Amino acid sequence: MDRAEQTFIGLIKEYERVIYKVCYLYATVNAPLDDLYQEVVLNLWKAYPHFRGECKPSTWIYRIALNTCISFMRKGKNIPEIVQLTQEADRSEEDDETQIMLRQLYRLINRLGGLEKSIILLYLEEKSYEEISEITGLTVTNVATKLSRIKEKLRKMKKEN
Repeated sequence: MDRAEQTFIGLIKEYERVIYKVCYLYATVNAPLDDLYQEVVLNLWKAYPHFRGECKPSTWIYRIALNTCISFMRKGKNIPEIVQLTQEADRSEEDDETQIMLRQLYRLINRLGGLEKSIILLYLEEKSYEEISEITGLTVTNVATKLSRIKEKLRKMKKEN
């Protein structure tokens, strides 16, 4: 195994949780979590020789993971399925108020469109507007506007439930 392969594997191990989190959000019956994860890692490997380090590795990984998952959705072959956003929420045995609220939030997020999911996921990961802009290709102003609209949409969806 050469140095580039070792570095790549280290990068994947370091950001494995991030990749899974994005894949969880987009997993469907026709695009299972493991398949999405494999596809993201494959696309990261293909793009790795072109990664120049001009942005943070996390930004690069988010961009490729989101684009890979969104492209699956755009193919129109997937039947949406509500899935948990994180392993913790799925595996938690506690039914305290916070866990209940988190599950409700994840269910609402899963009803959003692809780009909206991406933006809110990055926001929940505490990415700055600039980082979200860099990852999604939107302007910072557009990110702020869309995020405001997404939050309002989630509030309305919550009231309807």
